[in-house]
Amino acid sequence: MNIQRVPFDHPDAVKLNDAVQAEYHVRYGDGGDATHLDPSHFEPPHGLYLIAYDETGRPVATGGWRSQDENGEGNEDGDAELKRMYVIEELRGRGLARRILAALEEDARATGRTRMVLETGTKQPEAVTLYTSSGYEPCAKFGYYRFHELSLCFAKPL
Repeated sequence: MNIQRVPFDHPDAVKLNDAVQAEYHVRYGDGGDATHLDPSHFEPPHGLYLIAYDETGRPVATGGWRSQDENGEGNEDGDAELKRMYVIEELRGRGLARRILAALEEDARATGRTRMVLETGTKQPEAVTLYTSSGYEPCAKFGYYRFHELSLCFAKPL
């Protein structure tokens, strides 16, 4: 796999983002993640967006992080928030998400972020397994869905 840094509004990123939003809609029936995201959130050194391409150049997995500091929504100074972790269905279970997650953690650490945080949901057991097996632990809820009963939040010191 070839993992590349791309802008959040790159056509391949938009394609994968549409796919993950469609999956969220199937799982939760709510039209997808309504968290406001802007391409500038993922511009270094305040964030990073990655896409994994297969040997044919097809985009198959994605993930990003964005800087968050204390903001009244439960974030703490030094947070790096994971967003849009996704692997196309036919390539799941091959370690792609783990590779992207490791690259994002490394980059966030290198920019001085001290904690990686993420929000997922009860209807995404595969995500919960990935994060808990990667050293993430439940934390206080934060962000757009912090009051939603299906929301789960996790954190890992960097």
